[in-house]
Amino acid sequence: MEADRLGFGYPGRRVLDGVSLTVRPGELVALVGLNGCGKSTLLRLAAGMLRPDAGRIRVAGADVSRLPRRAAARRVALLHQSAPAVPGMTVRQLVRQGRYAARGPLGMLRDGDDAVSLRAMADVGVDGWADRPVDALSGGERQRVRLALALAQDAPLLLLDEPTTYLDLRHQLEVLQSVTRLRSERRMTVLMVLHDLGLAARFSERLVALRDGRVAADGRPQDVVTPELLREVFGVEGRVGRDPVHGWPVCYPDTPTPLAYENHIH
Repeated sequence: MEADRLGFGYPGRRVLDGVSLTVRPGELVALVGLNGCGKSTLLRLAAGMLRPDAGRIRVAGADVSRLPRRAAARRVALLHQSAPAVPGMTVRQLVRQGRYAARGPLGMLRDGDDAVSLRAMADVGVDGWADRPVDALSGGERQRVRLALALAQDAPLLLLDEPTTYLDLRHQLEVLQSVTRLRSERRMTVLMVLHDLGLAARFSERLVALRDGRVAADGRPQDVVTPELLREVFGVEGRVGRDPVHGWPVCYPDTPTPLAYENHIH
């Protein structure tokens, strides 16, 4: 994915202002920043759901905003922050929706499950629940099903918008461990938005921070997660240490501080 001087605004408010960012094949990149800094908007632009008003964004060399929806979905899979469960829909039926871009509505009706949707359920360990209603599952279980739905698109670029939202610590770890494992096994490229800076530093190999609609930091977590990042991007004073076993950054935020900008849009 390549964003080149990308700009986007909602009525009365600029959200992204000249963002340039390249995510190389096979990378796992975490996108962090305060609410409203443009993280989710950037993912929607990368998925072709929004059209930039400045610059361009390419996926596998193609301007994704100009692709038909099914063509874009074959290149990019987006897992949204949350989605209401359809009453009575089973896990199998929901995951099968991810095959629409590849098979179209007639192919889905004619053939039912295919090897890709079956593999997606197996890869995240939900194949044993295939005939259970999605709305009967716990939050952690439901999030794994939604990850299977995204995987069923079989797209080379996977976008995850806050995949750990509303999950307890155990299920946060389970989801992120599944993402890192699947990224390696499937050789996917992953760009994920995370609110928890500690989890972002632990699970990503590269961390990009947005502030005021621009890229404020970009690099290895151990290089960019610093007290300065906490102060300038997140508006808190704090300390940064290192995990004694694995070496990833560990944040100890302390006192909120004023930021030089206000009024964010998410």
